[in-house]
Amino acid sequence: MWTEQFRALARYNSWMNQRIYAEARELDDAARKRDLGAFFGSVAGTLNHVLLTDRIWMARFTGDEGSYTSRDRFGVPIGFEGLSQIVYPVFAELWRNRELLDRQIEFWARSLTNDELTSNLSYFNTTGRRFSHPLWQAVTHFFNHQTHHRGQVTTLLHQLGKEPGVTDFVAFAREERDEGFEQ
Repeated sequence: MWTEQFRALARYNSWMNQRIYAEARELDDAARKRDLGAFFGSVAGTLNHVLLTDRIWMARFTGDEGSYTSRDRFGVPIGFEGLSQIVYPVFAELWRNRELLDRQIEFWARSLTNDELTSNLSYFNTTGRRFSHPLWQAVTHFFNHQTHHRGQVTTLLHQLGKEPGVTDFVAFAREERDEGFEQ
């Protein structure tokens, strides 16, 4: 059951990102970067944070950290400036990389097995501290983290006069079912 849930959450992640980015694309650059008092300041700051952390988690999940970031001997990403780092200051580049990563997340989620999900994941966090826990807990955090910050982005978009629409998972599931999307 976990595998199906995580596969659905990967598709939901892509669906929501398309909606959020579509609204953000209609804003000018100054509005996207305007500090509205959110934890990562702005729409652009929050979207960069989610992309950055998704890349870090995917590197941990796949064991292919070299493809996402280089690390020093303590496990800290080289060139890493912190979780508020602006990875892509140009919105079109941010969106292009978000789309690519979302495809990679969906592909990876389709390959998950229940045996993998019950195995332990060991990794270093961004400060070099070592952690180990069942993979299913980390994957749950991964998708929950995305949802948390997208909720912040929808609030910021509302403040800027944009309406991303319904964000409920059940609305996504209904649309996916009604439209006959592949699973």
